[in-house]
Order: sequence, then C-alpha cells, then structure tokens
Amino acid sequence: MTCGVVAVRISLALMPFGVAGRVRARAFLLMALFATTGCSGASVFRQYEYEEELYLALDGSVTVNVNASVASLVALRGIDLDPDPSARIDRDQVRALFEGPGARATIALARRDLRRFVHVSVTAENVEALSTLAPFAWSAYRFDRSGDLFEFRQVVGRPSGTASAGISWAGDEIVAFRLHLPSEIVFHNSPSGQVARGNILEWEQPLAERLAGRPVEMEVHLERESILYTTLLLFGSTIVAAAATLLLAVWWIARRGAHT
Repeated sequence: MTCGVVAVRISLALMPFGVAGRVRARAFLLMALFATTGCSGASVFRQYEYEEELYLALDGSVTVNVNASVASLVALRGIDLDPDPSARIDRDQVRALFEGPGARATIALARRDLRRFVHVSVTAENVEALSTLAPFAWSAYRFDRSGDLFEFRQVVGRPSGTASAGISWAGDEIVAFRLHLPSEIVFHNSPSGQVARGNILEWEQPLAERLAGRPVEMEVHLERESILYTTLLLFGSTIVAAAATLLLAVWWIARRGAHT
C-alpha cells in the first residue's frame, strides 16, 4: 500500500531570513520528495491535494512553498499541464510560471498514489508582489505597519482553472494555507484558534469549496520585534546578569579577605 507524507512543515523562524530562505527551500524539496515516495504501511500524516506555506520576514521578504498535485494545479490555477500520471512534465515551463521580477523558484517532481505532484519553493523580495505571479494571482496580499504592530492580510479568491476531463476527485481532498511568522502573534483569525509550534497558523478548506471559489481570508497582527531578536536579547541579558553576579561574588570574597 502506498503511503504519502505531504503535510511537510519546516519551521526555521529563528534563522536569518536570507539563510533560512535557502535552507527552507532545499529542505522542503528534499522532504517533499521523501514524503511522496511509495512505501509500505499506512500514512502517518494527513494528505493534502494542494498546500501553500508562506514564510514571512519582518522586512516583507518571503518564501512560499507549494506542494500540489498536477490535477489541482490544472483545476485551481489553470496551469497548462497534462494530469495523466504518465505525461512528461517540463520543469522549465513550471519554473517560469512561478518566477518573475524579484522572485526565484526551485522545482521538484514526485509521485503519490500513482499520481504526479509538483513541489515548488519560491523566494521573493516583497510579499505583496506575489500576486503578480500567475500561480499566486488569486490572492491579494497586504503587509504594513500599524502603530506598534505589523499587520498581514491575505485573501484567496476564486480559482482560475477548470476541472479537466479525466480528473475524478474522491470528495475528501483538502486544501491548506499556512503562515510561518517571525514574531509574536498578537491577533489572528485562524479557524483552529491555535498557534502551532514555530509560530505557525493554518487555514484549511475542502477542495470542493476551493473549486467553488469560497474565499479564504487570513489576518494576523504581529509584534515589531522578531523572535530571533527577542531570544538574543533575553540570552544576552541572562549572560550579563550572570557575569554581574559572578563579579559581585568575587568582590565580596575579596572584601572579606581584606578585613580578616
């Protein structure tokens, strides 16, 4: 029995974005390939037909990982690919669709349950510019500062594809959108109401609702300081406090010695 692990969640929020973006891209593609390789036994993780995982930095730069079946890319994004599992996929064609000014993509291909899946990692200089790329044009992005907070909004609108002949859905397929955020979350409207480890928020939707164009609205308010900065500040403060305590102890011992 074939098993698939496509709910890949890579959380490297504490790394500098430039390094983390490259590491996330490579790690995502490696894990995605491993996840969709056939093996014996039952699947451990939930299987998603289409996933977008967005890693946001406070400077507005972003990495987006897309893990999707070819059939879902055809039906949801109107990408001109043959959903036939035996059809050849042109990597350069797919990469060109996900790239644009200030955006670069890495592509990997895999199979799951005898179907073709595409794994893409896109790094972009500005999250709001993602909507200029065809695969992300169904979303409107906004990321700006409001008072002492940063506000991020994304609204996913109607799909631009059409269900092709020969694509049959089982009816239980899931679409997911995830945000990996760089600082403390003050407010969010994720339906789960929970923030997962690594500052991850998730919005899920049945594929049938996504095909019908039911919008997905995401809103998050963030602190201005990154988790990395806060962690380093706390770490530095602890070191300073420990050093001050040690110096005070040495001074006290030396003072006692001088009076004996």
